[in-house]
Amino acid sequence: MKSVLIVGKGNVATHLYNAFLNVDEIAVTQISSRTLTNIPKATITIIAVSDDAIAEVSSKIKNDFVVHTSGSVAMNDLKNSHRKGVFYMLQTFSKDKKVDFNEIPFCLEAESREDYQLLEFLAKSIGQKIYTISSEQRKTLHVAAVFVNNFTNHLFKIGNDICNTNNVPFEILQPLIKETVLKIEKLSPEKAQTGPAIRNDKKTIKNHLNLLDKNQQKIYKILTKSIQNGN
Repeated sequence: MKSVLIVGKGNVATHLYNAFLNVDEIAVTQISSRTLTNIPKATITIIAVSDDAIAEVSSKIKNDFVVHTSGSVAMNDLKNSHRKGVFYMLQTFSKDKKVDFNEIPFCLEAESREDYQLLEFLAKSIGQKIYTISSEQRKTLHVAAVFVNNFTNHLFKIGNDICNTNNVPFEILQPLIKETVLKIEKLSPEKAQTGPAIRNDKKTIKNHLNLLDKNQQKIYKILTKSIQNGN
């Protein structure tokens, strides 16, 4: 039986806690990062808090093996005095949306083979996509994830704004969004690219710009240039 302590009450911490509750070989406890007194002992302590809080929270934990779940914080930024590691899940989490951990990549890092095997055991108890990723690789992954997730969602928001302004239901675009995502499972993003920018349809591009506000025009021009330059 492995004991796991999850520090944090946010989205990632909540989903992890609920997942480990269903694993017979794991005894899981969850505490708030704001009440770090009388911290329970555990085989592995998982800190699932904001990036800026990781160093301070980890400095208060005396347990033997402490890991964090951040995509952009290095393993050595943990300030505990014993063993360190990273248990990063590359996915966006919302508290009210159910998560299938079998579909989520686990990016693991540890200081020793034995500690890595412990993290691997945890990951395999709830998921199946396991990767060995260094702190430098993870930072690269995280910035790539910002482009394909956070920035893309902001573009959805802009598309939704344009639809609302012109009394067009945004749901009409949803099959297109789904098809775009499905397509890149079989094609590289470069080969899947379509639209007026890649075709250099100057008249269409000009007409589009006339429909947009100044901020939307700026974003449209930057993305059009990037597509045409192959960046």
